[in-house]
Amino acid sequence: MDIKPEDLPVKVEKPWGYEIWYAWTDIYVGKIIHVNAGQKLSLQYHNHKDETSYLLKGRMKLTKGATVDTLTITEIGEGHQWRNRPLEIHTIEAIEDSDVLEVSTPQLDDVVRLQDAYGREGTSAP
Repeated sequence: MDIKPEDLPVKVEKPWGYEIWYAWTDIYVGKIIHVNAGQKLSLQYHNHKDETSYLLKGRMKLTKGATVDTLTITEIGEGHQWRNRPLEIHTIEAIEDSDVLEVSTPQLDDVVRLQDAYGREGTSAP
């Protein structure tokens, strides 16, 4: 991706919806993540990236765990906040159109995909 901090805000299309990147500094990145109903982000983890998210709108299934064998699924609604620490496996799936506010450390290419409905396993491709 050829996006630079001075390009913000910018809308980044994704197979499951889109992201609006609104902040990008040396210490944090801010995004609004829109996930279309019935769509799911890849099951993934980050080696270094640390994320905190807040469900602004909608209902989702949040999947998290230390290993693939210990994943738990929780249905969440508006106002739910969660953190994805480095190496923690996670994904979200929209039950209805949903918007998530995410603030993270700036390692945007630090994505290890374990499962992906769009053929992006093992990559950091958008």
